[in-house]
Amino acid sequence: MAYRKLGRTNKHRKSMLSNLTRDVIMNEKIETTETRAKEVRKFVDKMISYGKDGSLVARRKALAFFHNDNEVVKKVFEVLAPRYQNRNGGYTRILKLSERRGDDALVVILELVEEDR
Repeated sequence: MAYRKLGRTNKHRKSMLSNLTRDVIMNEKIETTETRAKEVRKFVDKMISYGKDGSLVARRKALAFFHNDNEVVKKVFEVLAPRYQNRNGGYTRILKLSERRGDDALVVILELVEEDR
């Protein structure tokens, strides 16, 4: 599987992606650069899929990814999984804002899609 290195070491990148994924799940919206958002959406989708699975193995995988943060895993399994039960992927959307002034990086909003059904 190809992935972006994002100019970070392996440990720093994994930690950053875990933290950004946590922020998306807890706040349901974050503002970040486009490249980070595209990378983080993969992990958000994977965590919600784990929540929809609901098995003990899936819960343990989610706990390992979030460094044993029970609050986030509880929200994934008890709030988000039922919300997206009838949806097969595509739980996030990226809305482009503007270029950042300092380095001209494209800033976007990564948010969870609202389920109105």
